[in-house]
Amino acid sequence: MVKVCVLGAFGGIGQPLSLLLKINPHIDELSLYDLNDCQGISKDLSHINTKSTTSGFDKDTLKDALQGSDMVVIPAGMARKEGMTRDDLFKVNANIMKTLCLQIGQTCPENVKVLIISNPVNCLVPVAVETFRKLGKLHAENIIGITTLDIVRAETFLREHLRELNNEDIEPLNHDVISVVGGHSGTTIVPIIPDKNIIKMLGASRYKQLVHRIQFGGDEVIKAKKSRGSATLSMAYAASEFITTILLTMVHDGKAEMRVREQKYKYLPGYVYLPGLKNGAQLKRHLKQIAHLDVDYFAVPLKFKNGSISEVDATILTKLSQEEVVLLRAALEPLQENIKKGEKFVQNTSKM
Repeated sequence: MVKVCVLGAFGGIGQPLSLLLKINPHIDELSLYDLNDCQGISKDLSHINTKSTTSGFDKDTLKDALQGSDMVVIPAGMARKEGMTRDDLFKVNANIMKTLCLQIGQTCPENVKVLIISNPVNCLVPVAVETFRKLGKLHAENIIGITTLDIVRAETFLREHLRELNNEDIEPLNHDVISVVGGHSGTTIVPIIPDKNIIKMLGASRYKQLVHRIQFGGDEVIKAKKSRGSATLSMAYAASEFITTILLTMVHDGKAEMRVREQKYKYLPGYVYLPGLKNGAQLKRHLKQIAHLDVDYFAVPLKFKNGSISEVDATILTKLSQEEVVLLRAALEPLQENIKKGEKFVQNTSKM
C-alpha cells in the first residue's frame, strides 16, 4: 500500500498534479491538504474510477493528512504578487516550508520521501534539509527538489531545433540526448548535451537561443498568460513523471515496467543535498575543479532504489564542452548565494 500526500493541493499546480496522481496505478491512497478546504477536490477526484482512495484536509488537520504517508509532495506556497520583492516571496515560502517540514518530521514514517516543488527551489530545499537536521531526522536520500520541468523543456525545445534543421519530424527525445544540471532558476540551470556534435550542428546562434529558452522558459508562460499565472500544467506533468519514476522503484523494483521506463529515465535529475549521497563527494570535487566553488546542493541525474536515492551521476560533468563549462561557472555563484540564503533562514529563525 502506497500513500501519497500533496501539501498545497488547492493551488494552480496542486490541482492538476492531484488529478495525475489519482490516475496513477501505483498509488493506493491520496491525501490532499491545503489551507483552503480540499474536501471538494477530494470528492471530485473520488468519482474517477481508479483504484486509489482520496481524502481532503484543511489548515487544522495537517497532522491527519500526513499520517502514514510514504511520500509527501509539496507545491504549497505563495506566488509572487505585484509589488512583492523576491526576498519577500522567499520569506513567506520559507516559513511555509519550515512549518510543513516540522510536521512531516514529527508525524510521518522515518523513510518518508519529501519532494519539493515550491519556489524558489534553490533556497527551499536547504530550508527543508536544515529543518530535518535540527529535528535529528535528516535523510538526504529522501529529500529532493523536483527540477523535472527543466529537462522536459530541454527535450521539447531541442527537438524543435533538430526538427527544423532536418526538415522532418523526429521522435521525442530523452535525457540520453540532453540533460539539465545545476539549480532550478535562470542562469543556475545548465543544459548538458552528451553528444557534442549536436552543439556543433546547432551552431552558436541556435545553441545560445536553446540555452536561454531552457533557462527562462517560465517567462514565456507568464507572458502568454498575461501575468495572470505561471507554468502550472507543465509543472504538474513534469512532477508526475518524476513521482512515477520513484514509485516504480518502490512497487516494481527490477520488474519489466521499470526496465522499460529506464530506457527514457535511467537517471532522472533532481536538486539534492550532496553530502552523504553516493558519489556526492566526487561530484563536489568535479564542481570545485571546474568552477572553483564548493556547493553542497546541485541538480544532477539520480538513481533510485526502493524510492530513495541510491547514487548521483558524477560522470555527467566529466565530458563538458567549453560552452557548458562557461555555463556551469556562471551558475555556481548565484546557486551558492541561494543555498546560503536557505540555510541562514533556518539558523536565524527561532528555536524549534
